Amino acid sequence: MPKAIKRLLALMGLLIVISMITFGAMNFLGDPLFNVLGPVAADVDNPESVKIIEEAKAQYHLDKSLPERWARWAWDFVRGDFGVQFSSSGQPPVSNLIKERLPRTLELMAVAQIIAVSLAIPWSVLAASRANRRTDKASTITAFAFVSIPSFAMAVILFYIFSIRLDVLPDVYNATDPFWGFTHDHRLIQLILPGFTLGLGAAAGYQRLLRTDLITTLQEDFILMARSKGVSKRRVLYYHALRPSLFSLITLLAINIGYMIGGSLVVEQYFRIPGIASAVVEATLREDFPVVLAVVMIVSCGFMVFNYLADFLYSVIDPRVRTEKSGQRKITSMGM
Repeated sequence: MPKAIKRLLALMGLLIVISMITFGAMNFLGDPLFNVLGPVAADVDNPESVKIIEEAKAQYHLDKSLPERWARWAWDFVRGDFGVQFSSSGQPPVSNLIKERLPRTLELMAVAQIIAVSLAIPWSVLAASRANRRTDKASTITAFAFVSIPSFAMAVILFYIFSIRLDVLPDVYNATDPFWGFTHDHRLIQLILPGFTLGLGAAAGYQRLLRTDLITTLQEDFILMARSKGVSKRRVLYYHALRPSLFSLITLLAINIGYMIGGSLVVEQYFRIPGIASAVVEATLREDFPVVLAVVMIVSCGFMVFNYLADFLYSVIDPRVRTEKSGQRKITSMGM
């Protein structure tokens, strides 16, 4: 069986395990019937309430065993039916909430990734070109500082500097504003501050990895050959050394999607961005388990797809990692 198929099957198996654990936790830690009916679920002495309870159990399959309920939910999820929002009036479909909020989180993550990569590449080149000098040591201290600062603390610092003291960036996010534009009334500008809050830690992680790979690449024979031919230092760094040093960064970009999603929980709450991360927090507090289940599974699917694509792209670009037996390089996201 081709290795790509094996990896795909492994990812599908992992998704099944994640869905089982999440589904079981939502049912054991809360009472789905109470979430649907409220206090009526406890009024078992009233015949009318008992009738309502029985109808709700039949409608939401709560009269079935837990494995059968999971199987029914999984089948509905595969078909695109994520259930209804128990905590919302009228119980609208969960898919409506996903369609409304997921794009906002994706916009935030895209802005944060662009900021992180845009900072990390020149930062890494500068540090690698002055390896073990004062510039490199100062860069190392700065990177570890960015990695160590929690997202909520970074949000407070950046908000105070750029929104309160300097007043150069908007302090309010409005989901109804247009995205493209360069004024405070456009979401692109409104996402710069949250993007930096989420992206600075990622940029520091990318910088540490890319710096190390650049230093290794700069010792290769083809770099020495380019220098002996009189190629400028800038061209050697950005044209000859940078491109073969980007392999590990590609993988780390996919790995850090998980970090971005986790960080967006805090960032969306602080900057009042009604995204999918804040929806999970709200649904968890309300014990609205269909929303939590749907978001967890969608995020897990997206995370695994991006990692699968990155792993596939990595193996295509670099033949050394096409098989695990050939010594595949393993990297981490520095605990982020």
